[in-house]
Amino acid sequence: MAEWTVDVGFKKGAVMNEYELINELNELCNKLTATGKQLAKYGRAKAQTEHDYKIILRQEALRMRSNGEAIGMISMTVYGIPEVAKKRLDRDIAETMYDTCKESINVLKLKIRMLDAQISREWQSAGKSI
Repeated sequence: MAEWTVDVGFKKGAVMNEYELINELNELCNKLTATGKQLAKYGRAKAQTEHDYKIILRQEALRMRSNGEAIGMISMTVYGIPEVAKKRLDRDIAETMYDTCKESINVLKLKIRMLDAQISREWQSAGKSI
């Protein structure tokens, strides 16, 4: 059985035989599935934090307006209210986690394509068909 050097997946640069390549591909597919589920959780958290932020922002702006604050000053000062700032931070963190998870999925898909191509080349060069 032949062995090859692979620069994709979890075992970067490791010498792997054809069965290890397939196992590596399966590991990447499993990780992709788990990451997709994580993306759904981050998506819900992103939407919820956006919702919470918009509500507190509106409430504080209305409170300031009812207290006689000038409209032009409200938009300049409402973001500095600690509760509004905290909700905005939570929203920004949730958005970053969601975007990071999406990028992780793209990286995993790329690794899977690269490993699949490597497996195809190795099997074809060995005279085997997949």
